[in-house]
Amino acid sequence: MYQTTIKKSVELVGIGLHKGSPVKLRLEPLDVNSGIVFYRSDVDIAIPLIPENVVDTKMATVIGKHGYVISTIEHLLSAVYAYGIDNLKVIVDADEVPVMDGSSASFCMLLDEAEIHELNLPKKIMRITKDVEIKEGEKYVKLSPASDLQYDFTIKFPHPVINKQEFILKFTKESYKKEISRARTFGFLHEVQYLRSKGLALGGSLENAVVLDDKKILNPEGLRFSDEFVRHKILDAIGDMSLIGMNFIGNYEAFAGSHDLNHKLTLELLKDKENYEIVELVGEKTMELEKAYA
Repeated sequence: MYQTTIKKSVELVGIGLHKGSPVKLRLEPLDVNSGIVFYRSDVDIAIPLIPENVVDTKMATVIGKHGYVISTIEHLLSAVYAYGIDNLKVIVDADEVPVMDGSSASFCMLLDEAEIHELNLPKKIMRITKDVEIKEGEKYVKLSPASDLQYDFTIKFPHPVINKQEFILKFTKESYKKEISRARTFGFLHEVQYLRSKGLALGGSLENAVVLDDKKILNPEGLRFSDEFVRHKILDAIGDMSLIGMNFIGNYEAFAGSHDLNHKLTLELLKDKENYEIVELVGEKTMELEKAYA
């Protein structure tokens, strides 16, 4: 199995969640061993996708360099990671990735348009070899060794529509597209009002998020899945774990996980080389993984 990029450049324009202004996003191919590199065309700054460049994880995953940031990268990265793309240049002309409909479905469609292109060096993946866990009170995120990739996420909210939800994704590109990519981000009306008072979430609307008051969902069309909330948490987690720098084989498990806990998990994983091994995918052993990204 070989490293991949995209066959051709593609672009779209959408609204930024926090500023509420149009943002142009362009994806361009990169050569082998380049990784994922973000580039802000408005200030001529490149920001490689590495854990050291994460500068904020309170409401989204934010990367930055020399005082310039790019926010809300996790939905795009979730799609990029699910498609198994190793090398890609992500260009934006503002300080955030457009939110689109609050899911990763638009980015999946953009990648389908771009098409996947195989390069001439073997793909590298990370195989988890030891349990790695971050715990804060009852909340936790954990990686453990396994022969495939699975995401097991549980959430619990004191809200009549959400309550406790669990979803287990046995990962393949197709299961991601069908079961995860359309799940939208969600928030509570009182939080949205607070954020707007601080000059944030100005682009947030019922067009790009599931919004709840104290008792019900405000979106007239309702939910895309009865457990859309926990499915979106898996979407976020897949994007956050892309900061590892490559696809991995192992089990991800979380209770009430967050961008912050996911970031701490990647740092904890990478600080000890006994937690993982890097494997070049050559020969017969790659067949199952190739099926996953078909």
